[in-house]
Amino acid sequence: MNDYEIIVVGGGHAGCEACLASARKKHKTLLITGNKKNIADMPCNPSIGGPAKGIIVREIDALGGEMANNIDHSCLQVKMLNTKKGPAVRALRAQGDKITYPKEMLKTLEKEPNLTIKEGIVEDLIIEKNVVKGIILEDKTKITANIVILTTGTYLKSVILRGSNKKSSGPHGEKPSKFLSDNLKKLGFTIQRLKTGTPPRIAKSTIDFKKTSVENGDLKKYTFSYDNTPLYEIENQVPCHLVYSNEKTHQIIMENLSKSSMYGGYVEGIGPRYCPSIEDKIVRFKDKERHQLFLEPESIYYDDIYIQGFSTSMPEDIQEQMVHSLEGLENAKILKYAYAIEYDAIDPLQIKQSLETKIIENLYTAGQINGTSGYEEAAGQGLIAGINAALKLEGKDPLILKRNEAYIGVLIDDLVTKGTKEPYRMLTSRAEYRLLLRHDNADIRLRDYGYQVGLINNEKYEKFINKKNNIAKLNEILKNTKLTPKREINDYLESINTPRISDGSITLYDLLKRPEINLKHLKKFLDTNINFDDEVVEQVEINTKYEGYILKAKKEAEKMINLENIKIPKDIEYDKIHNLASEALQKLKEIKPTSIAQASRISGVNPADISILMVYLKKENRI
Repeated sequence: MNDYEIIVVGGGHAGCEACLASARKKHKTLLITGNKKNIADMPCNPSIGGPAKGIIVREIDALGGEMANNIDHSCLQVKMLNTKKGPAVRALRAQGDKITYPKEMLKTLEKEPNLTIKEGIVEDLIIEKNVVKGIILEDKTKITANIVILTTGTYLKSVILRGSNKKSSGPHGEKPSKFLSDNLKKLGFTIQRLKTGTPPRIAKSTIDFKKTSVENGDLKKYTFSYDNTPLYEIENQVPCHLVYSNEKTHQIIMENLSKSSMYGGYVEGIGPRYCPSIEDKIVRFKDKERHQLFLEPESIYYDDIYIQGFSTSMPEDIQEQMVHSLEGLENAKILKYAYAIEYDAIDPLQIKQSLETKIIENLYTAGQINGTSGYEEAAGQGLIAGINAALKLEGKDPLILKRNEAYIGVLIDDLVTKGTKEPYRMLTSRAEYRLLLRHDNADIRLRDYGYQVGLINNEKYEKFINKKNNIAKLNEILKNTKLTPKREINDYLESINTPRISDGSITLYDLLKRPEINLKHLKKFLDTNINFDDEVVEQVEINTKYEGYILKAKKEAEKMINLENIKIPKDIEYDKIHNLASEALQKLKEIKPTSIAQASRISGVNPADISILMVYLKKENRI
């Protein structure tokens, strides 16, 4: 008998979601991590959410994950981004407390009855006939399990770099995992070297805030979780501050560029394109006279200020000059110097859409080991890996989210279909159905799945069903309430700067489609006893105003779903298909797509190749 059903290796954001999903589904689970104090740590930016990422957090909550709930209990400041733009790109961002966030997550993990937490470094896996059977620790202790999930973050052979100085270390000086990635390589995994980085931390008391611009939180309260009420006071939100790099900053960087780890040739790994270092920004965007930098508090319990946008791998003495060149930071004291960190990751083309690896059965991977960057991307993968590991134990089909259903679905599909050679970051532009994947409707899209897999309880689900019913009721009321061109009605319409009704009648539903009209304007025409909460009103307003665009997006998605439903047999022999382009043949054999839709998204597989594949499958009576 195995020691555990599921072992999760790594206590970062992916590991926390994976082990909670498994344990909450009543499976005996072990979380093994190098240091309990670093569970759910935020080694880089002290925030959760942001463009696209904030929507992932809402999706995690809709499915029954923990990240949204945890940031709601540990936020310092909250903002809804892109409010002047359309609903497809709106997203919530919260400044988190670096002390409270991990502390609250650890409490949640320790309360879970089916979860054990153990400290240790995993050196190798127990493998029998290409099936994982457990883990081997640094001290050669063996722990057996049915399934192992690797969520190792940036710890695989990690190296900290500042200038020419290299040190084998994790983000906080901890021991890295020195042998696991080499042992994965021996099993047949392709290992790639990636890089990320972090800015300096400054003593708050040494900053002249008079020379900066204040960035306060929103005056409206928000939560990431659908099941929480706001736990903070608007007036008690901690402010951030805005500063800019300047000509002097840029000059210092350019004069010392060869001393940077990256530009000096000391870095092996490939860094994140969409989160570049300050030296990379200045080299790539020479026409820009300045770059925006945010001074963000890390915690209410200590003095550190994080300089967002100032990531660098320069030596410490050059960092001093760079920081002191910024307005308001002339006398700033650096508490922790910036650094770059290199680490090993696997090629994500070697994992399935379920996040089980193609090479070793019952071995799952999630987070930065799969080539992603960001807490939110990691947590989303961890949740799916935990759910699918549990479903496999139960003999059930995996949960595979489609591209029209979730950003998490886009993220995983991009990884397993296209792969990545640099740390992957979720962007709204990556989602072709982003109007369907909004911040406001994550529960409508995904809560049924959360309930079906057993992570949403009956109380939460009934609340959700009630919300859906109220949306339907309000829609019905608006469609059945008509206004005629009476004088008092037209006078009111003119007073709110919208055209009069000239003849016939108009429903409140059609009136709501006018850009200048919202439901508050229409309350005058509704029964005073009718009252719906803000979430219901928001859903109805967005779905009504963008009805045409939403229907168009759904039609496009239906075409994709039809192709998703055309499954490619596992035993297909691509070498027998004549006239496939050589690149297409190579990619199809490597990636082994499960459907025609996935095959069509592979780089190097053209529409002509898809047509040839379809003809072959029909001829062989395989579809």
